[in-house]
Amino acid sequence: MNNELYVSVSAFIDYENSLLDAKNYDAWLPLWQDDGMYVVPIDTSDDDYGSRLNYAYDDADMRRMRVARLLSGESVSVESNGGTIRLTSRLRVNQVEDVIEARCALLINESRLGVMKQYVANVEYQLIPSGDSFAIAQKVVKLINAEDYLRTISYIL
Repeated sequence: MNNELYVSVSAFIDYENSLLDAKNYDAWLPLWQDDGMYVVPIDTSDDDYGSRLNYAYDDADMRRMRVARLLSGESVSVESNGGTIRLTSRLRVNQVEDVIEARCALLINESRLGVMKQYVANVEYQLIPSGDSFAIAQKVVKLINAEDYLRTISYIL
């Protein structure tokens, strides 16, 4: 494994998580390729996301609309959201030609109205090298309890 690539990918994912925890969505949007896809599937066993029902299946326009809704204060999901802390672990990085594939575990700790909740997921990234960093071509967040009733996940995972 290329240690330099591993460190760069890890730093990029940490940076994305810090932007999301800070609700700095305007800085998060440029991390994406124009044709990048953000997916939160309900059925985590199938990767045909385009023909399945998903919690999120966002292209660039949908990501911008999601961010606009979150920043407007009109989203129930952020109305009472005190904050989140995202932690990643067991990162695996593989380069296939010009695409960097990264997989990691994600733990989101959320405080809402004084109640702590946790969301656990496996996350799969497809990253494209861009200057000294990367652009997200695809991010798939596979919640381990995706088929359960989930009330408050319309914020960005």
